[in-house]
Amino acid sequence: MRIGINASFLRKPGTGIGQVTVNFIQKLTESTINNQQSTFVLYTEEPIDMQLPDNFQVRSFLPFWKRDDLIRKVLWEKSVARQAQRDGCDAFISLYQSSTVVSGMRHVMVVHDVIPRIFPEYQGNMRQRFHWRLVERALSHTDVLVAVSASTKHDLVEFGVPSERITVAYPDVSPLFRRDLSLEEENRVMATYGLVPGYLYHGGGLEVRKNTEGLLRAYRSLVEKETAGTLGTSVSLPPLVISGKIHAESNPLATPVRTLIRDLGLEKRVHLLDFVPEQDLPALYKNALFFVYPSLYEGFGLPILEALCMKTPVLTADNSSLTEVAGDAALYIDAENTDSLVSGMERLLSDAPLRQRLSDATTKEQARFEWSRFVEHVLDMAKDQTL
Repeated sequence: MRIGINASFLRKPGTGIGQVTVNFIQKLTESTINNQQSTFVLYTEEPIDMQLPDNFQVRSFLPFWKRDDLIRKVLWEKSVARQAQRDGCDAFISLYQSSTVVSGMRHVMVVHDVIPRIFPEYQGNMRQRFHWRLVERALSHTDVLVAVSASTKHDLVEFGVPSERITVAYPDVSPLFRRDLSLEEENRVMATYGLVPGYLYHGGGLEVRKNTEGLLRAYRSLVEKETAGTLGTSVSLPPLVISGKIHAESNPLATPVRTLIRDLGLEKRVHLLDFVPEQDLPALYKNALFFVYPSLYEGFGLPILEALCMKTPVLTADNSSLTEVAGDAALYIDAENTDSLVSGMERLLSDAPLRQRLSDATTKEQARFEWSRFVEHVLDMAKDQTL
C-alpha cells in the first residue's frame, strides 16, 4: 500500500502541529510500527534532514507563490493532492486540518481544533475567511477525521460533521519530556534564564485566547494582597515566569504582554523569557512550584501534558479539552473569572499537601498518552477501506 502524508509542518517544529508532525514521522520510522509492507511518501515544502528507512520517499515542492502566507498555504495544500494522485497513492494522511481535498484515494485528516469557528477574530481578514471556508469544505469531504480529543470531536459534531466519521486518538509530548533530567541540565537552564526554582510558570503561547492578560491581572491582585498582608499563605509570593514568542502588539491575536506588565507595575515581579527552545522547557516545568494555564479554549492542550510529564502540579481552566488532558492532576478554575483564578493560585500557593497530591497524580494521567497508539490508530484509519 502506498500512503502519502502531508508533512509540511516539519519546517515549523516549534509549533504544536509541528511537534505532532515531527514525532509522528519519527515514530512511524521505528521497526515496531514500520513493517516495510507499505510505502510512505512524505510531502514537504522544503528538503528535510531525517534518517528514513528504504520504504520512505520524500517529495519537496513549492507552488509558484513563494511568500510564506495563506496564499502559499492554500496553493500548496491543493497541489499536494494532485501530486499524491500522480504518485499513485492509495491513501493520504493530513496531519492537521487543511484545505486539501483528495479524490481516488482514502483521506484521513487529523483535527487539532476548530479555533476559527469558535473565535471569529481568527477570520479577521478576507484571506483568513477564504482559507477557513476551504478547510470547512475539506472537513466535509474527508473520509475519516481523527480528533485529538473528545472535546474536539464534540466541536466537530456541533459544526455538523457526522459523529460516525470522527474517531479520537491522543497525541503525546516530545520524548524530551519523558526522560530523566540531570541536575547539571537543570542548573544550566536556571542559570541561562536567571531563575531560582520555586517560581510560577506560564507557557504555551501568548495568543489572546491563552488568557495571559487574565493571569497577569490575577497575579497583580496577589501582589496587592501580599502588600496588604492578606495573602493566605505563609510564604512570599514567588515570581511569575512567562515564556512564548512575543508578537508585535499591533497583531490583534497577540497579547500585548510587555505593555500589560508595565501598566500593572509588574516589571520586578514577572520574568518574560520570549521564545524558549524545546530542549530547555522540561527544566522550566520541573523547577516551577506549579504551572498556570488559564486558556479560554484548547483543542488538546499540549503544555498541560508537558507539565504532567515533569510531575509539576497544574492550575488550569475547566473548559474545552483541558479537564480531559489533565484529569486528576490539576486544580480547575473559571478562566473568565479573575476572582476564580486568584483563588486557585492562592490555594495552590498555601496548600503544599494539595500540590503533592496533584504531582502524585501526574504519573497516572500522563500514562494515557503514547505516540505508538496515536500513530497506529491513524494508520489503521488510512488502511481500513471499510470505515
